Amino acid sequence: MKNDTFIYQRVIDNPDEYSFEIETLGECTIDNPVKRNEYVSDEEKVVFPSQLKNILKLIKQKNFPAFQKAGPRAKIFHDPSWTKAAIVTCGGLCPGLNDVIKGLVKVLSCDYKVKTIYGIRYGYRGLNPKYKHEPLLLTSENVDEIHEQGGSILGSSRGNQPVDVMVDTLVRKDINILFCIGGDGTLKGARAISEEAKKRGLKIGVIGVPKTIDNDISFVERSFGFETAVYKTFDIISSAHNEAEGAYNGISVIKLMGRDSGFIAASATLANSVVDICLIPEVDFEMEGENGLKMAVVRCLEKNKHCVIVVAEGAGQKFFGDEKEIDASGNIKHKDIGIFIRDEISKYLKAQGLDFSLKYFDPSYIIRSSPAQGTDAIFCLLLAEHAVHAAMAGKTNCLIGTWNNFFTHVPISLSVIERRKIYPEEALYKAMLSATRQEEYFYPPKE
Repeated sequence: MKNDTFIYQRVIDNPDEYSFEIETLGECTIDNPVKRNEYVSDEEKVVFPSQLKNILKLIKQKNFPAFQKAGPRAKIFHDPSWTKAAIVTCGGLCPGLNDVIKGLVKVLSCDYKVKTIYGIRYGYRGLNPKYKHEPLLLTSENVDEIHEQGGSILGSSRGNQPVDVMVDTLVRKDINILFCIGGDGTLKGARAISEEAKKRGLKIGVIGVPKTIDNDISFVERSFGFETAVYKTFDIISSAHNEAEGAYNGISVIKLMGRDSGFIAASATLANSVVDICLIPEVDFEMEGENGLKMAVVRCLEKNKHCVIVVAEGAGQKFFGDEKEIDASGNIKHKDIGIFIRDEISKYLKAQGLDFSLKYFDPSYIIRSSPAQGTDAIFCLLLAEHAVHAAMAGKTNCLIGTWNNFFTHVPISLSVIERRKIYPEEALYKAMLSATRQEEYFYPPKE
């Protein structure tokens, strides 16, 4: 991969092609009931480039890319006493969903005194009356302990529903704020709802909270659930290492999440540096030949007498041919690369007459359904707080992100341009190679 494919570099080179402007429903005329020593104004910005060379390059541009800073505004758009809000969680499960729900409800009800907050059941299906999913009425009391649970108390589903039907439901229920917690597909659905409401002249605000355990939303430095996922891999990788080390020529294969981006696999490898080989979707590899995975495993066994392999779920999909299945969210359904690697290595080593022991680990659903931990749980609450402030100030068609340690408003259209990925030139990938030393197994030095 070359730097010219790196989206952030494209913004630096062509800033006029990317809009950081945030849509609003109208003028804010109501005093904010949340009393703070300091409010944030729409003119406060968080600059996109962080390196001096890029700042100097852009400083003479008329369009200097910068995010609108998130936070409470002195004046708000929605009258809290008339506001009805709704929360929906979509896509796969992720640590922290209940933390975000709790945070949204607490800030809406306790700070802004919003009395009606609906929990939409089972994703966007809950906005389609044909499924007959009755919404939950959420209060500060009934969400008080939900952060202790994994999953989502609202349930979830993949895929969108007819946008006109979803907006009709919002109108029938007099909902004027919708919080959409989800990943790329969910955010595209949120954008469609916002655009349909705008076309009808409706003052309905739609705010996204980016949920992707893979950490692959563009223009967002970090998404909730990712940190917990990395935490959860530690004991699993340690157990896999113990199994491998406890047998002569012991091999452990661990499949982790990462549909198109290898952030979890690479970060988990760095967090527990007993991994010998880490395979991610962004970097191609071969199974056969002198520089293929099979020979890399053999070389690792020759050196260490054991081998621990971490593979992201989206890696190596070329081995399954060109036929593609699409899920309800519009994502390609990946074949099981973990099982494939397990079976291919087993067949190869048996054919070579080698004595070995191979164990396979797939902890994906255990990790996805775990509650958020530590700073990840704190992060969820902060995302929720800033989402409510944005919604009450009449922001719409945007999500809450972080950039350079500031919370930001990000246009949904910007965040869904493409998936965020690891690039081999970046420090994360280079550090992962340094930790594993796997290049020595794939490309041994010539004597």
